[in-house]
Amino acid sequence: MRKLYYAALTYLILGLASGVFYREYTKIVGFEQGQYTQLSTLHTHLLMLGFFAMLIVLLLDKAFDLSSTRSFSAFFWTYNAGMAVTITMMVVHGIMAVGGSSSNGMTAGIAGLGHILLTFGLVSLMMSLGGRVKEVTARK
Repeated sequence: MRKLYYAALTYLILGLASGVFYREYTKIVGFEQGQYTQLSTLHTHLLMLGFFAMLIVLLLDKAFDLSSTRSFSAFFWTYNAGMAVTITMMVVHGIMAVGGSSSNGMTAGIAGLGHILLTFGLVSLMMSLGGRVKEVTARK
């Protein structure tokens, strides 16, 4: 449970800091307000897919003791690795867009790998949760 709490706290700090970074960085470089860049959605991604997701999993862990399953460990590390790759590529893509550069296939490919890791992490979470739900319902 401590890992989940600290992961949630880390995502909260990163999410809030990314909002400040987006506002200040685009102001400094003179990026026109209203134009789209992935930096503008970074804040939301970190808060929803990071902070709130970890809080929800923390509650599920409390209710079903998910962290004692092997697939939970796979979820935790794979999901967070996927978040790290995806968020890093959002920053890279966003800074390129603000600087006037267009992204290339490599940027999209690496971001895709991050999404694949997120998917494997979510599948592992559902396997862990499904096993625990079966155990709880079998006892009743």
